[in-house]
Amino acid sequence: MDKITAIERIEAIGVIPVIRASSADEASRVIDAIAEGGIDVFEITMTVPEAERLIQDIAAKYGASAVVGAGTVMNPETAKRCIDAGAQFVISPSLNLDTIAACRPRGIAVMPGALTPTEIVTAWNAGADFVKVFPAEALGGATYLKNLKGPLPHVKIIPTGGVSLANAADFIRAGARAVGVGTELVNLDAIRAGNPDLIKERARQYLQIVKEARTA
Repeated sequence: MDKITAIERIEAIGVIPVIRASSADEASRVIDAIAEGGIDVFEITMTVPEAERLIQDIAAKYGASAVVGAGTVMNPETAKRCIDAGAQFVISPSLNLDTIAACRPRGIAVMPGALTPTEIVTAWNAGADFVKVFPAEALGGATYLKNLKGPLPHVKIIPTGGVSLANAADFIRAGARAVGVGTELVNLDAIRAGNPDLIKERARQYLQIVKEARTA
């Protein structure tokens, strides 16, 4: 899958599950449930044990039917290893210009984290394909995003941190290209309790919310 296709798929689905788990097996089961709910984009964070191997396994399992990326990537060395493992996008919680530079020649979509207008513009001018505004809800949520989009309509922003079923539509209406969603969707308790159907239903709910917000 080329970079343009990966970007288009991320924007089309509108939801990026942020996969954190105590083991690769647990993360894999969460991913399977989310996929059955209709979301085919996955951010596998480096906090998952054996994350690079998991990226390789999930990329091989789903092939072109999913867009598999790496999250919580803190430096260019980690980015390169994740790309070698099969990551089709790279996400960071903060702005590291060297990480952006490592992804660009490899043709991999990169999404650095930023919060202030200066950080966001710096990331975009350095070649970011999206900018992850994090932690979005802590600094004003959708209202903050709407204020950012006024002078920065060209920047593709994906808010993460505090996104929920209750506010996801607000973020989309404020101009988000997609939303990054954590524990409310990546529900480890549901997996541990043998209830993946809860995750499937949450995935469907997020997809419906994004669809309705885009057509409102």
